[in-house]
Formats: sequence, structure tokens, C-alpha cells
Amino acid sequence: MRKNIARARMIVMFILIVPVCSTAVFAGPLEDGQAAYNRGDYATALKLFRPLAEQGNADAQDSLGWLYEQGSGVEQDFKEAMKWYRSAAEQGSARAEYNLGVLYYRGSGVPKNLRDAIKWYRMAAAQGDPKAQYNLGFMYANGEGVTRDLPRGHMWWSFSAKSEATAWASLIALSKLMTKEQIAEAQLLARKCEASNYKQCD
Repeated sequence: MRKNIARARMIVMFILIVPVCSTAVFAGPLEDGQAAYNRGDYATALKLFRPLAEQGNADAQDSLGWLYEQGSGVEQDFKEAMKWYRSAAEQGSARAEYNLGVLYYRGSGVPKNLRDAIKWYRMAAAQGDPKAQYNLGFMYANGEGVTRDLPRGHMWWSFSAKSEATAWASLIALSKLMTKEQIAEAQLLARKCEASNYKQCD
């Protein structure tokens, strides 16, 4: 069994990279800020995002956090990134919740804390964020921050696989290591989780 799990770790990948902004189109400065970021004009993106972030715009806060995390247009500052991500996450931004999870998983700007990473991933996953769902599946499948639980890893990857090709490939690989009973359990967990609107997934 250990050999199989070791193989699973080699097969799967952990998603830690996200784009600065969602693909949604916003009117005005936020849209202009994203366009500036996309063409590599980080100084302009920063100039446009900051006032919106200071006014409480969650998308701008998350985007500003990303600029600080990456050191794009500013000196890289994980603590500042954490501050802006947290402000956006407190408003319910799934993308910011996911980004906080990544920082806690890596230990960037904060001490590495897998439990906190899972907490934020769960919040984002409950809103349907496929990258957060993927990372939760990874942590359950490999026993990182939680007791190893292949059916629960399978469940989260099955949600993520609806839009993430990486999750689909990982789901297939994991399924080959599981018994029929474990797969049936995973499917039952997935139905229960979805039926509860992601409130009963633990």
C-alpha cells in the first residue's frame, strides 16, 4: 500500500499558480488594471488597483495581493500580499481564500501551517473554486495536514475535474490505487457534499 501511495505522490501535481484576475469583465479602473497587468505594465496596474482596494473592492484587493506576492511592479512582500488577500477573503472572495491557502501551504509571509491552508482551501472549494478543490484532494490523497483519506481525495478531485484537466488525470491515477469499495464511498461522499451545498464534506 505504501508503494502505491508513493506512486500516487509522483503522479499528482499540486496547483499553486493562479492568474492575477478572474476572466470576468469589469467596467472601469478594475478592467483597465487587469488589461495593464496582462500587457506587463505592472506600475499602471498597481496604480489602478490600489485606490479600489483601499475603498474595499475585493477583486482589487486580491489583485493587489497578487502583485505583492509576485513582486510585480512592487518589491515582493508576502506579508503585504497576505494583508490584501485576507481583506478580500473576509468579503467572501473565493480566489483570495484560495490564495491565502497557498501562502499558508508554502509558508510565505506566515509560518507554514497546513491546517490553515486546508481551512482556506475548504472555504474556496465550497464556493466551487476548482484549484482549491484540487489542492484539498491532493492533501487528502497524500495525508498532508490531515489523515490520509483516499475516498475524500477522490471526492475533491471529482469536483475539480469538471473544469481542471490536471484534476482529471490525477483522479484517474488515484482511482487505479483504490478498491471498488473505496470508489463507491467516494461517490457517496460527493453526493452528500453536493446535496448539502458543500456544508457536509468532512
